[in-house]
Amino acid sequence: EMVAKNFEAHVRNKKSRSINDKIQLFLDPEPADKELNKKVSNLKIAFDRTNATKNTILETSKKYVNSCTAIYEQAIVDGKYVGSDTWSFFKNKVKDYCIDDDYRNIVVILTDGYIYHKDNKRREKNRTTYLTSETIKGFNLKISSWKKNFDKKDYGFLPVNQNLESLEVLVLGINPNKKNPYEEDVIKEYWAKWLTEMKVKRFDLKRADLPSHLDKIIKEFLAIKKE
Repeated sequence: EMVAKNFEAHVRNKKSRSINDKIQLFLDPEPADKELNKKVSNLKIAFDRTNATKNTILETSKKYVNSCTAIYEQAIVDGKYVGSDTWSFFKNKVKDYCIDDDYRNIVVILTDGYIYHKDNKRREKNRTTYLTSETIKGFNLKISSWKKNFDKKDYGFLPVNQNLESLEVLVLGINPNKKNPYEEDVIKEYWAKWLTEMKVKRFDLKRADLPSHLDKIIKEFLAIKKE
């Protein structure tokens, strides 16, 4: 909802002739439920000078609230946790789905910081397609000298060989295991190394926080300004 509301503010603060903005939601893997998939598809919204009225713009966050609530409720009813294939999304989809020429392209990722999907658990040397609290513990990245070990043994996500220099990424909701005082630092290092290797233009990594604090973070990252 906060992302959608900031998108609304961004569009409303533009002059009518300069409006050419898009927002959409991605879930990976896609829901098996057809009705749920339809709700996700309806969140692909575009505004230009022909359809951007105050009322249509302000419908954006309402649509996101209703659809995202349905998604969460379905996930609870389903009760089958398979994970989210963030690694494959960046490898196979982000360039086609999230980057358009002549746009400022921003991806906001809602995550606890860990990456895991039951059908994508690959490891090559010390690079993986996944990151869990167990991974961090197994790689001995739970001690004060974790960074030295991380660099020496080249831990990190498997590279996806993408050049995403026209993409900006905001990662929200990092929620580390509190049993390891270095867990948050390790998670952020994994993400930072991976995004840097993909040549992402700009990124920021933020932990789970109060909605008011996250709203401020989103505003600052989007740097909404009146034109």
